[in-house]
Amino acid sequence: MIKIDNKKIMEEYVLKYNINDIFTVDMRHFMELLLFKKNEYICRENEKLNYLFFFVDGKAKAYSTLSNGKSLLLCFYQGFMLLGDLEILNSEPATTNVQVIEDTYCIGIPTEKVKGYLLNDAKFLRYIGNSLGKKLRRSSKNSSINLLFPVENRLASYIIATGGNFDESLIEISELLGTSYRHLLRTLNHMCQKGLIKKNGTGFEIIDKTVLVKLASDLYINLF
Repeated sequence: MIKIDNKKIMEEYVLKYNINDIFTVDMRHFMELLLFKKNEYICRENEKLNYLFFFVDGKAKAYSTLSNGKSLLLCFYQGFMLLGDLEILNSEPATTNVQVIEDTYCIGIPTEKVKGYLLNDAKFLRYIGNSLGKKLRRSSKNSSINLLFPVENRLASYIIATGGNFDESLIEISELLGTSYRHLLRTLNHMCQKGLIKKNGTGFEIIDKTVLVKLASDLYINLF
């Protein structure tokens, strides 16, 4: 994580997403512009959060670690999102891993400032309530996706969301999608044979995006 000392860029994000309108008091002098380079983590499970994060630019994936040590993909983040709301309300460590898949900017407010100024701010608390409601609906939808949709659909959504140039190991991707390594390989080979993607270095190049988007419809790609 890199702190960016550029008030002009930060103010542009604040105005673009009306961030200061979320609060009763002016919080701009407590805000920090933070850059996360590709593959860095905004937060990790069971680690303390030092900021309330407003995700303003970039792309990230959120996943949880199961009791058997494997990981399961929850969703992708893109555009404007609030991260750390539940953790700050309950004074508990992060409940998920959020890893950026491209360079990403967040605006952070230190947790001590949030606790000092915002936990009794009715306007802010209403916003958090709305945010948590959306996350609950998304969590319910994600559970259905992971249980009911074939691997081909979930993989198509993953490829679209990552731009087709993911550089994680295929073993890690198979865990995230809740399938076996062999099944993932078969599905990738099948997609290559159908002319949807082709192997390109360490990743895969999208050949037929139209068909991939149809396969990915109603999955992770629509949970941004």
